[in-house]
Amino acid sequence: MEDPTRDRPRDLLVAGHINVDRFLRVPAFPEEDRTVPVLADRSELGGTAANVALTASRYGVACGLFARVGEGFTAQLESPLRRARIDLRGVEHVRGQPTPTCFILEDGRGHQRTLIDQGAMGDRPLRAFRPPPGLDSYSWLHVTTGPPRVHLRLLEHARAHGLHVAADPAQEIHYRWDRRDLRELLEGSELFFGNRSEVARAVDLLKFRHPKDLLDLVPLVVRTEGSRGVTAFSRNGSVRAPARRPRRRRTVVGAGDAFRGGFYAGWFEGAPLRACLDAGARAAARWIEGQR
Repeated sequence: MEDPTRDRPRDLLVAGHINVDRFLRVPAFPEEDRTVPVLADRSELGGTAANVALTASRYGVACGLFARVGEGFTAQLESPLRRARIDLRGVEHVRGQPTPTCFILEDGRGHQRTLIDQGAMGDRPLRAFRPPPGLDSYSWLHVTTGPPRVHLRLLEHARAHGLHVAADPAQEIHYRWDRRDLRELLEGSELFFGNRSEVARAVDLLKFRHPKDLLDLVPLVVRTEGSRGVTAFSRNGSVRAPARRPRRRRTVVGAGDAFRGGFYAGWFEGAPLRACLDAGARAAARWIEGQR
């Protein structure tokens, strides 16, 4: 396969989900033993890794993906990734398993409920692990959702090749990561991303008291806080940045991933931390508006 990044340096390899996001709009969430009608149904490309890479690429970051997809991952779904010139050599197509699919219920008032069929991104034996081609040509690895033991093996390979690592287990920190694996992930990373509940889960799981205690393991913690903005905790002190108010609201699904993509745009330009936070906030607002 022709290398889509051969004419530019490679910056960021993102390991995580490439999903089919299926949005189901309902008048209200059903109560127990009740049924509600589906008012609208749409499907889009999604997933933590795809969203981060698409946003970062939009702002000039040379990205690649490490993920597994299965049946139902069509050329139409793949086309935005190809148009963005994202390196897809690390994307494995698995026969006989579905592509990871999120079923996202929206009630029209900004509330959501999400279910996921992990499909090809379910847990698998480590003997099936293969590092992505060209791993040593990247400078950073962003580890987001996916099988923890596979991601830890990838982290090991990345560090052996001199890559910096950012940890971002996202919502899966609540149900896929245990204390031992999370500690190993953070000890091998230089940056930890999470929203309020995810950072709180990390603090609780590792038996700490405050997000700043995580700095014993990882030098920088970036905590997104929705409409309240974002706080970065570092060993040199804390930095805050406000959220950007979107002009309209299409969806908040993936806004946190878009923040990370915008953050990296500043990061790879060598911008100060506050400027990176601001870049992330702008990218998240644009995403909510539907400007992908």
